[in-house]
Amino acid sequence: MTADAATNAAIAANRFGLGAKPGELVALAGDPRGWLIGQLAGPYRVPEQLAGLASGREVLATYFAAREAREAARKAAKGGDPVKELVDGVREQLLPHYLAQAAARTRLALASPESFRERLVHFWSNHFAVSIDKPICLGTAGALENEAIRPHIAGRFIDLLLAVETHPAMVTYLDNQQSVGPNSEFATRAHRRGHFQSAQPKNRIGLNENLAREILELHTLGVDGGYTQGDVTSFAQVITGWSVGGGKGRLAEGEPGTFVFRRQVHEPGSKTVLGRRYADGGFEQGERVLNDLARHPSTARHLATKLARHFVSDEPSPALVDRLAKAYSASEGNLNALYKALVSADEAWGVESRKFKTPADFVQSAFRALEVEPKDTKKLLSGVELLGQRNWSPGSPAGWPDRQADWDGADALMKRVEWSVALAERVGNAHSAIATADVALGPLAGEHTRTALARASSGSQALTLLLMSPEFQRR
Repeated sequence: MTADAATNAAIAANRFGLGAKPGELVALAGDPRGWLIGQLAGPYRVPEQLAGLASGREVLATYFAAREAREAARKAAKGGDPVKELVDGVREQLLPHYLAQAAARTRLALASPESFRERLVHFWSNHFAVSIDKPICLGTAGALENEAIRPHIAGRFIDLLLAVETHPAMVTYLDNQQSVGPNSEFATRAHRRGHFQSAQPKNRIGLNENLAREILELHTLGVDGGYTQGDVTSFAQVITGWSVGGGKGRLAEGEPGTFVFRRQVHEPGSKTVLGRRYADGGFEQGERVLNDLARHPSTARHLATKLARHFVSDEPSPALVDRLAKAYSASEGNLNALYKALVSADEAWGVESRKFKTPADFVQSAFRALEVEPKDTKKLLSGVELLGQRNWSPGSPAGWPDRQADWDGADALMKRVEWSVALAERVGNAHSAIATADVALGPLAGEHTRTALARASSGSQALTLLLMSPEFQRR
């Protein structure tokens, strides 16, 4: 293996993948770029680690049933804290689903020979972020990733976009099931009862702009993508009726937990979004808007910037962003064309590691290098939770930040040291730190770090030094 081949293999496994496993650098050294692109070929197959997980439909049906049961109990109960009891009861029902989804996701990240594909899954899951801080998402965030994102990361962006925006997890996270067109059939009836835009919040019925705003600001055009507040409002009217099945009485429609278009709450009539007029066609009206958003030049630039920032540099060069955006637009939003442009970019293969690992990157790469996979679910997930990046918990639709300054504070680094010491004490004497450096970093491990490892007083100390070395902290 030549020096250049070894270096490119290490970059491919660490910068594009989730960290090298033993033997991986040797196996991919012959064609690192081919190894990356090859992971995206062929039809999507559900990984074995995800088999047996409850579907999003099943989880939401559980949520709705638990909520109804607790509401009934609240009305019958006297004393206590009914709101806390309701939240605690729902959490109790959904927590096992979250733990199963997070454990399956983590085990797949540790074992997968296709870690570039896995990193892309995590990238898009963060791009289309939902957060388990909202109770309903505790059991559905993983379902969104597995059902809407995984099958579409190597196809057209419009297919990915439509799958995500119509997934019940996204609909309920951003409350679009509560959005009612001001002139809809349902609103007309509500007007007669005096409930439409009532002064009482619990009875308020009206337009909800959350989903429309986040689609424009975060998922497609970007905050500087050229849309106005008028576009947000108009688009919000377009997607009224994008909802979730279930309900009672007149609202009973569709299978509980599945996406359903509720025509009775849809705002009728044509609408203008970004200067283009869209005739009313029910659900298809929103589908046409999404198609145009996916093809918009601002979307191309927004996605290109985020991808370049994630894989290359916190502040990617304008020239790289331009090339990626052009590849996206020329292919009419084909994501594989975008990935190929990224993998082909010379900037992505610089020896200097410019991306600081997030907590999830750090923990997963350490486990992969050492072939460690805790059997206990809590121990498996505790690392990222301790370091501040619990699965599907970014706290807002903007997702986790992707710059070094967000992750390298003094307290955060001390927690990494503590976690590294604990892991090294558990496995350090069974692993040579120098051999692990060869496995994980290859020629990226510099002489200064190798000298420090050789001079360490114990195997566990040497492994701690390796995990906290500048080379291992970056990718």
